[in-house]
Amino acid sequence: MRDGAPLRLKWLWPPLAGRMPRSGSPSVAAEIEERHQRALAIGQGSYIDPVSGLTVFTAAFLAKRNYCCDSGCRHCPYEPDVS
Repeated sequence: MRDGAPLRLKWLWPPLAGRMPRSGSPSVAAEIEERHQRALAIGQGSYIDPVSGLTVFTAAFLAKRNYCCDSGCRHCPYEPDVS
């Protein structure tokens, strides 16, 4: 866990490279972006992934926690740990 890690420059979108589903389909990426933006707009902390059906935390929810858990969250707003 990294307390007070710095936020990425574009932390609301896009997610960190490699954290989107491997299908590579532009329509899947667009659906994920839409679900993420919709959740942000209504103040929800998560949305359901259209591919896996799992719950995914939004960047705003993760930033509000004020720490990175190093779990590889799709919308992690923090700079990746390169040490």
